[in-house]
Amino acid sequence: MSKKIATRQAYGDALAEFGSDERIVVLDADLSKSTKTDVFKAKYPERHFNMGIAEGNMMAVAAGLSTCGKIVFASSFAIFASERACEQIRNSICYPKLNVKIGATHAGISVGEDGASHQCSEDIGVMRSMPNMTIICPADAVETRAAVKAAIELNGPVYLRLGRLNVPVIYDEANYKFELGKGVTLREGNDVTIISTGLMTEMALNAHELLKNEGIEARVINIHTIKPIDKEIITKAAKETGALVVAEEHVAYGGLGSAVAEVVVDNYPVPVKMVNMGDRFGKSGVPSELFKMYGLTPENIVSKAKEALEAKKKCCK
Repeated sequence: MSKKIATRQAYGDALAEFGSDERIVVLDADLSKSTKTDVFKAKYPERHFNMGIAEGNMMAVAAGLSTCGKIVFASSFAIFASERACEQIRNSICYPKLNVKIGATHAGISVGEDGASHQCSEDIGVMRSMPNMTIICPADAVETRAAVKAAIELNGPVYLRLGRLNVPVIYDEANYKFELGKGVTLREGNDVTIISTGLMTEMALNAHELLKNEGIEARVINIHTIKPIDKEIITKAAKETGALVVAEEHVAYGGLGSAVAEVVVDNYPVPVKMVNMGDRFGKSGVPSELFKMYGLTPENIVSKAKEALEAKKKCCK
């Protein structure tokens, strides 16, 4: 995991790679250098449109283009894509189930110094509440490329949650098989399960090693597709390990943790501990310092894993 690439960069590269499909059109809200759709623009300028700082209009235009047989990628920062254009996404894209893909970059507090106004940590909850919406939050560049390909192949709305920060490449592209709606078991273990998404997957893997040094075998599952979520892999983990920890770069409500809890309650109730931002907005700062401030660290995952193990013991008495 030495090489680091931002998922937003992998998104732009993937659009350019798959852009030979003339059905693909890319819209951007005056942020193409930041969202990396400028890579597509350089290769296919006739199918890239700068819609200006008008995200709601961009989503409406994307909806219209999709009715003409186009596969439309509408890109902006996550805060503007998911929340400024929320009503248009609901009524113009999700309600009619149109073939629009939302490339939402700069998600979470890893945006860093841009501060709370640009750190979107509620978007999974907002998008997860939308009927017909598929949500993908890739862990690395390899998974991002695969996610873009899957989004192109899927007929319907997709929300791609992408980050600004360079993150380690976890997967070997030659051997990685992406399956929409299916989680990936990265490490085996039968004591406790760590379920993660996005950049927290790297931290989950680090937590696995820390726990292993203490004789605790933790299973690690990466959930790249948050909706529809993989109920089977979560239920299996609950049955086999009896305790779960969910790690995500998101507020406490509506995200992956909420989705996992819903699955567990319905299928096999076990203790579930959460590693997230709590009920707080972000702050301006260096990402590494913000991760510590909000408890988005391998050490906190380890702490929560131990809490889950204690809760499991009490449940078994």
